[in-house]
Amino acid sequence: MAEQHFGNHTRFVPMFHFVTFTAILALLGGAVYKLIKNQQMGVGGIAVPLLLIATALILVSVALFARVFALKAQDRAIRAEENLRYFAMTGKLLDSKLSIQQIIALRFASNSEFVDLAHRAVAENMKPNDIKKAIKHWKADYHRV
Repeated sequence: MAEQHFGNHTRFVPMFHFVTFTAILALLGGAVYKLIKNQQMGVGGIAVPLLLIATALILVSVALFARVFALKAQDRAIRAEENLRYFAMTGKLLDSKLSIQQIIALRFASNSEFVDLAHRAVAENMKPNDIKKAIKHWKADYHRV
């Protein structure tokens, strides 16, 4: 696995991000096409295309919520891990002014720059991408999905 850094730290799962969503969009597109064709041809069969459209929309919502729920759980775990890391280094909890997105960005900072970067993130109200760009010694996270 290549060394992780700011430029390549995002992760795509091809079967989920590309294949699944492409298949769902194809189902939705085909159902809409069939509905329009049936209407143009004067064929009364709209029940099946409407059911396929409803099925595709349900699949889209299930796929999106599955992704969102998993990320929320990971965000909570990261917040707890980074709070523990900060506590182990300073004897204090992370500043409550840090947003969850800032804390998630800080997880890539090595121990040598973590505390200073956390203080800087609060003082300068840094955006998550700016925090990641400020990291000199990247600590990879290969477990996030």
